[in-house]
Amino acid sequence: MADEHQFIEDGLRRSQINEFFADELGRAGYGGMDVAQTPMGTQIVLKAEKPGMVIGKGGKNIRKITTELEDRFDMDDPQIDVQEVDEPDLNAQIVADRLANALERGWYFRKAGHTTIDRIMDAGALGAEIVLSGKVTGARSRVEKFNRGYIKHNGEPAEEVVDHGQGVAVMKLGTIGVNVKIIPPGAQLPDDFDIREDAEVPEVEQAAVGAEAEEGVESLLEEEPEEVPDAGADEDVEVPDEDPAEAIDEEIVEEVVEETQETATEATDVAEEEPVGDAEAEDIDELDEEIESEAADLVAEMEAADEDEEDE
Repeated sequence: MADEHQFIEDGLRRSQINEFFADELGRAGYGGMDVAQTPMGTQIVLKAEKPGMVIGKGGKNIRKITTELEDRFDMDDPQIDVQEVDEPDLNAQIVADRLANALERGWYFRKAGHTTIDRIMDAGALGAEIVLSGKVTGARSRVEKFNRGYIKHNGEPAEEVVDHGQGVAVMKLGTIGVNVKIIPPGAQLPDDFDIREDAEVPEVEQAAVGAEAEEGVESLLEEEPEEVPDAGADEDVEVPDEDPAEAIDEEIVEEVVEETQETATEATDVAEEEPVGDAEAEDIDELDEEIESEAADLVAEMEAADEDEEDE
């Protein structure tokens, strides 16, 4: 048999055994089971609210259950260990069966749900959720949820930490499914953290930088601050009316403006005072004469070309 088929076969067998115990031990407060394969046989741990009813008078009931497991499920030497549930209100299977019985006895679903979940939280649970699905009040089925505290719905914590329980209430209009999830007190969740007030924090020493840092902060704090003369006590001290920094800035701006104006005036005067030299004037005159002569020659050539065209 393939591994996948073996997993399916084991899961189906486990669910059938769980249903068998729920039917046989419903009055004893069946709270779930754990099945483990050992070299000596199959070890089954039953959790019940009333272990005496599971064992029966003289062990009669437990022997009957053992025989039924060997005949119906073909188990080799099943060994059953019955354990009492310390707090029934924190066992999801017991709570689901109680809630289903309350609905069958005529309790209103909202009152039964709130009462049950309040008892779970009063027992110290970190969180709980009750889901009722079916025809709770009318002909149309719906889902009703009751939540308290903190609950996990997926991931490994939902499988390992959260306790699951299921029950069925048979009503006149139909069946009502009861699903209960409980996080027991003291459960370790991945997102939990603790704040320790007595933790010892190591002292951090800062490396000294330069000669001044070697003196240390304490020596600097011990030095007496310099005395600042009181302006009100000494009459000879003159208190300026305006901020010295603003006065200095205004003086600097005025000096820069004056220097800029003087520089511009000197440049204009120099440009006006510099005369044009004689040599430069002669070069300009010669250039003008050359341009005029070239223009006259060009005009003459154009007129000659026009006359030749007319003669032709």
